[in-house]
Amino acid sequence: MTMPTTTPPAPASEKPVARLQKDEARVQKREPATGWRVLLVPLTALLHVVDSEAPLAPRKPGRTGPELMRIAPFALMHILCVLVVFVGFSWPAVVLTGALYCIRMFAITGWYHRYFAHRSFKTSRAFQFVWGFIGCCAIQKGPLWWAAHHRNHHRFSDQPEDTHSPRQSGFIYSHMGWFLTRKNFETRHHHIRDFTRYPELRFLNRFDLLPPVLLGFALYGLGELIAAQAPGWGATGWQFVVWGILVSTVICYHATYTINSLSHVFGSQRFRTGDDSRNNFWLALLTFGEGWHNNHHHYQSAVRQGFYWWEIDLTWYVLKMMSWVGLVWDLRPVPRAVKDGANAA
Repeated sequence: MTMPTTTPPAPASEKPVARLQKDEARVQKREPATGWRVLLVPLTALLHVVDSEAPLAPRKPGRTGPELMRIAPFALMHILCVLVVFVGFSWPAVVLTGALYCIRMFAITGWYHRYFAHRSFKTSRAFQFVWGFIGCCAIQKGPLWWAAHHRNHHRFSDQPEDTHSPRQSGFIYSHMGWFLTRKNFETRHHHIRDFTRYPELRFLNRFDLLPPVLLGFALYGLGELIAAQAPGWGATGWQFVVWGILVSTVICYHATYTINSLSHVFGSQRFRTGDDSRNNFWLALLTFGEGWHNNHHHYQSAVRQGFYWWEIDLTWYVLKMMSWVGLVWDLRPVPRAVKDGANAA
């Protein structure tokens, strides 16, 4: 069923555009900022965290480093983990932390990566939204942003245009600096047109902080319910928020980031891919199969990244089980010719 096409209406006024052009020209002249303009750049950067489609104020030419107002929320997530000292320990909180790590890691590896970025299997429109929502709960931005940047990475892997290459930009930048830099704030819609046609995915992508906020409220309510019904367990609402949102998320952050950084530095190369991608058993365990990175760079469209039975790939196992009950289908295999074409690097 094809959707009717419409021509977008012309802007009601050109004044905002003219004002933006004037601001850009003013910045290029390096005129001193005064009054409200001093706050414009950091405030728009902070607003962009909440609404990824919000416009950004122009910066001075040549300034390309990370934005302070994007670093601040990211750093705060790490600093606030010390709140575990105040909310205390309980086994329910530890189980919750592990469960949320597993669910959200699978959302990133199976859905953000293998589905949205590589389309290595098919599913229903409703199910793709569900896992897009869960993926947002990992607080790694929206599915369209994530997949578009990842496609760009494969297009220019370890070349100067690569978004996050240890070879080109250093280890720290490839691990976490790249997404704090203004040039990577925007969703590269031209790389992800196959999914931008879904308005519900565009909504998720624009307001990607909404799902984790809702998750936080749900965890608080769950913790308070347990505190009331089973006080001996030692769980509380704020304990669940700190362990489930802060601690679990930060662990999931850096486990995911290792694929951009460590897996292009440490490990073995089965295939000559022309880049620094490597297979790493330990990273594969940590990231549910993503550590078989050289395999993946050699043949990106396969749903499994552990090409052989001894290469543990938890994401592939779960997706295979989902296919048995019809939740996903048309899982793309690894052709025999691909495996047979392995060359020692």
